[in-house]
Formats: sequence, structure tokens, C-alpha cells
Amino acid sequence: MAIDRQISEKRKRQCSKFVELSKAIIREAFDKFEYEELGITWTGGKDSTLTLWVTRQVCQEKGISLPKAMIIGEGDEFEEIEEFVKKFKKDWDVPLEICRNDDVLKAANYTLSAPVRVKDLDERNRAELKRIGFDGEEFPFEAESQVGNHLMKTVVFNQFLERNNIKGIIQGLRWDEHPARFNDEYFEHKEMAHLVPEHTRIRPILHFTEKDLWDTYAAFNIPYCTLYEQGYRSLGAKTTSLKGSDIPAWEQDLENTEERGGRRQDKEKAMERMRQLGYM
Repeated sequence: MAIDRQISEKRKRQCSKFVELSKAIIREAFDKFEYEELGITWTGGKDSTLTLWVTRQVCQEKGISLPKAMIIGEGDEFEEIEEFVKKFKKDWDVPLEICRNDDVLKAANYTLSAPVRVKDLDERNRAELKRIGFDGEEFPFEAESQVGNHLMKTVVFNQFLERNNIKGIIQGLRWDEHPARFNDEYFEHKEMAHLVPEHTRIRPILHFTEKDLWDTYAAFNIPYCTLYEQGYRSLGAKTTSLKGSDIPAWEQDLENTEERGGRRQDKEKAMERMRQLGYM
């Protein structure tokens, strides 16, 4: 589905400038790394889908296929996102790897809020809990709690890098999305650390505001998940993501309201700490 709304020629030219800057970052990434060393994160959300679309434009120019992409199965997904990803994985020929922390899911019996006993987890997950300072005997399975978020997302992300020998990972993050991302750079090198492989994070859409993003979607007929049309502005876990309104995301007051206001707020407040531990 694409946004059915007219964008002026002037605004379309502005959006084209934003896209060209993003494409320049991705071309630089292809110059810095071997093709096999690059990867892409995709969530099915608006930011990562725009990033995937721009990367695909560069790949088409170069006559190459998309690098390997990853999507995280955190155990609390929207069906609408799964349907969107399934369709465009096929339409865009995305070499997508679905990444899950099966050890945690199994320990929780694949049930939200079920208790997970630390002693039932494998050595890697127990070491990761120690790394974030968790010393309890059990925790409830919640995809967006600090513990759940680390095990279901950050750990899985690092394992994807390790498994595929990824040196440069392309991510869909924006400066205006969250205060913890205000000072992000287009290229950020991460040194090897305990349980963290050396890698560079590549963020080609940092300069887009939320309004720029939606105008670009409309200008270039970029597809999006239908949840945004229903009023969601930011998508996380299904049970902790709320609508901002009943009108489409792009028609809401984007400048005077918080984009991630519908997300779990204890996670939002802990974002800086989680990013220090490797969260995206």
C-alpha cells in the first residue's frame, strides 16, 4: 500500500535531496566494505523500510542484489507487520534471515509474561544477563522489558553479526526519533568487546525528520505497513505499542507530539543505557 496524497514538485525535489544523501552514505558503505561483509536490519517499520528501499535503489544502480538482511522475531509481533514483510521479502527479493532467541522462547514456553528461570537458559544467555547486571533467579518474558529487550534483540543482533561475519550493518535510525539518537553518526565503529563483535553501524537516513519520511513515502510511492494508516506512529512489540490517534500517522501533529509516545515508556527512559549495551 502506498500513500494516496499529492506532493508538490518543490517538496518532491526536497525529498529527492534527502534520498540522494542517503544513497551517498550507502554507496560509501559499499566502498568501505566487501559486499559479503554488509548486512541490513529490517523490522517492517517505516524507518527500516525506507532504509531498505534506498539501499535497494543503490543496489539496482550497481546491478547487484541486496545484501543479507535480518529481522528479529521477538515473540510479540503484529500480524500486519508479518504480512507486510512476507510480501515485500518476495517482491523486493530480500535475502532475509529471521533471527530469534529460541533458548529464551523455549524457556518461556512461547508465552508472554511466563516466568523464565535463569538456570534453564544456555551459557550465552546467562552470560548476557550477568553483563547487564541482572542477578535474579527468574524474570517474566516480556519482549520490551530491559531484560527481554536485551536477550531478544541485542543478543540476537550480535549473533547475526557473528554468524554471518558482518562488518558493516545498515540501520534505519533518525536523529529526531529519540533524544538518545540526537548525536548519532552516519558511520559508527564499534570495537570488539565481551560478547560483542567488532562492527560498524551505518545509518543512512539520520537526516530525515518524521515529516520528511512520510512526504518521501508519498512522493515515491513507497509501500508501508497498514498499521500506520490506522494511527500508529511507532511500532514495537504488539502488546506494548499504542496508537497515537485514529487518523493516519502522516496526518497527525508530527512536530508537537512525541513520535514514540505510544511505546513502552520504561524502555524509552532506559534507551541510553540499553544502547550502551549494544541496542540499536
